[in-house]
Amino acid sequence: MKALAPIATVIVLTASGTALAGDDCHSPMAEWKSRDTVAAYARGLGVTSERMRIDDGCYEIRGRDADGNRVELKIEPATLAILELEVRFRPGADASPYLRGLNARAGTPVNPDSSRAPDVPSAASPTRPDTN
Repeated sequence: MKALAPIATVIVLTASGTALAGDDCHSPMAEWKSRDTVAAYARGLGVTSERMRIDDGCYEIRGRDADGNRVELKIEPATLAILELEVRFRPGADASPYLRGLNARAGTPVNPDSSRAPDVPSAASPTRPDTN
């Protein structure tokens, strides 16, 4: 029974390692974008890069947004897809720019300047003229 404990430990550790491997990027290096391209992409997103490194085959950028919030991005090196985004907001910071992006991707239109529902055509006002 004591001989099975080390074997079970190795199996558990191996299984947990494969579960964590899903966060890695696996693009061939020949397809990677250059560090300058990735830095320009981050600037285009409004992130001032303070540190860029490669971890688990992905670009990781640490920096700040225009409001001074700390931002960490994990970017797929070949497609520049954002795999992870972590923002540490300053006290009293406005999170709405990040929420607008999430709601737009979810298909929910966001208009923070409007407190009323969007205009929806009613049955009394047809959207096309009657041709009968």
